[in-house]
Amino acid sequence: MTTFEANFPTSEYLRRITKTRAEMQVRGLDAIFVTDPSNMSWLTGYDGWSFYVFQGVILTHDGDPVWWGRAMDTLGARRTVFMESDDNIRGYDDIFVQNPDKHPMQELAKLLAELGLASARIGVEMDNYYYSAAAHAALLAGMPQARISDCTGLVNWQRAVKSDREIDYMRRAARIVETMHARIVELAEPGLRKNDLIADIYATGIRGADGHWGDYPAIVPMAPSGMDATAPHLTWDDRPMKTGEATFFEIAGAHRRYQCPQSRTLFLGKVPDKYRDAEAAVLDAVEAGLEQARPGNQAQDIANAFNAALNKAGYVKDSRCGYAIGISYPPDWGERTISFRKGDTTILEPGMTFHFMPALWLDDGGLEITEPILITDTGYECFCTTPRALVVKA
Repeated sequence: MTTFEANFPTSEYLRRITKTRAEMQVRGLDAIFVTDPSNMSWLTGYDGWSFYVFQGVILTHDGDPVWWGRAMDTLGARRTVFMESDDNIRGYDDIFVQNPDKHPMQELAKLLAELGLASARIGVEMDNYYYSAAAHAALLAGMPQARISDCTGLVNWQRAVKSDREIDYMRRAARIVETMHARIVELAEPGLRKNDLIADIYATGIRGADGHWGDYPAIVPMAPSGMDATAPHLTWDDRPMKTGEATFFEIAGAHRRYQCPQSRTLFLGKVPDKYRDAEAAVLDAVEAGLEQARPGNQAQDIANAFNAALNKAGYVKDSRCGYAIGISYPPDWGERTISFRKGDTTILEPGMTFHFMPALWLDDGGLEITEPILITDTGYECFCTTPRALVVKA
């Protein structure tokens, strides 16, 4: 039974479950087994750093969901999920944890049979970080009469349009990432070890902003400098920052697991013309993309407008330039659904939230100036007020 302030009222969880069941009905599924911790939390409220072992939520068309996981984590489930009955919180013995001779899915198969699902049509998240090939094989072996199929993304897509409270949490996260970027500008200077700066970024993010505490981000800070910044996903080391180098900071504020990522690029010293040219091209392309960020348009409209403006300035970006965001756990703060790229015809709706991520990587560095946005009834809202420009410190 929940013993602290829940992130959402029970009515919101029930609304989410109703929405998810409707899609299950469309797909002909009697039940789903959800292992993505973001989906688990969204459906039940469960919140714990226990996703390194096998766990999940069972949802059928009747009754409350069932949380299932390691026995010691049932204590955390009782403190976080909205379900009050012990029948809806089930744990397996520790002998199944990382044991090459046993697998937790053997126990899950028994539980599903107990719930009357031995020959049911069950969906599992096969293309997910938290569901392995061995887990699938063990589940199939334990449920020979069941019809088990892939339902990856089923719950993720139900999360696309955010509730008012979810948007409020993301706005709080936005205030946090603004504060983090301001702290970077304040501290960064030639000679400062990168790990010392990252330590302060972490501290600032976790302290929070405007009276709201900071959560852990789903991705660690990306903060490469110089040639390291020609690659998109390097982190940091202990080398000192240098005059004449660009460093991009791809970071996120987080509150109650809701993520608000934003990137800015810092240049120490005199900025070369090619960086100013790239900055101008990116800013113009961002404006072109944002003009298409309105309900009724397709996700690809933003990408097509952005890329057309960027190409006109002589630049080419092959990767997507944005993706859906919301509640997330490591290793990714994206929702794994909508992308801003050619061919994504998803219709934009009020309440959808995205990280508009128009990064460029040059031959001697990178340039990231990004915006987390909300689709509104009439257009878009940028979550953050961080100045949209290359940051320069002499």
